[in-house]
Amino acid sequence: MNTLPIRPIARPITRPIAETADSVTLSRHDFEALAELVNDARDLADADAVKVLLEAGETDTFPFSVAERLPDGEHPTTVMRGYRGLTLRGLAEAAGISPSYLSEIEAGKKPGSFDAMARIAASLRVPLDLLVRS
Repeated sequence: MNTLPIRPIARPITRPIAETADSVTLSRHDFEALAELVNDARDLADADAVKVLLEAGETDTFPFSVAERLPDGEHPTTVMRGYRGLTLRGLAEAAGISPSYLSEIEAGKKPGSFDAMARIAASLRVPLDLLVRS
């Protein structure tokens, strides 16, 4: 009979070693247990972010740090340009548009024409709908 190993649940943190108004001192064991719980939560968040991107038709996956910036108000073109390691001038050149036009798109001053946004998306290797704000 195959059974999956059961990972023990970390014991709850019950007592700080020292406490002030600005800090709490924990035992090494309690700190490591908390750090493990944080890592588990990040893993779950990463999985959720990948699921959202895949449901949107995205075929490439991105780190959580990239996915969480998208709903935070940053323009998707700016986020994806940074993730791809491109400068504004580099992306503008790759997409065949002027840097000033791309800057206005990223600043939200202009929506960008369909043609320009399609070329930006192709240059970033992302679906067009990832870059278009609703």
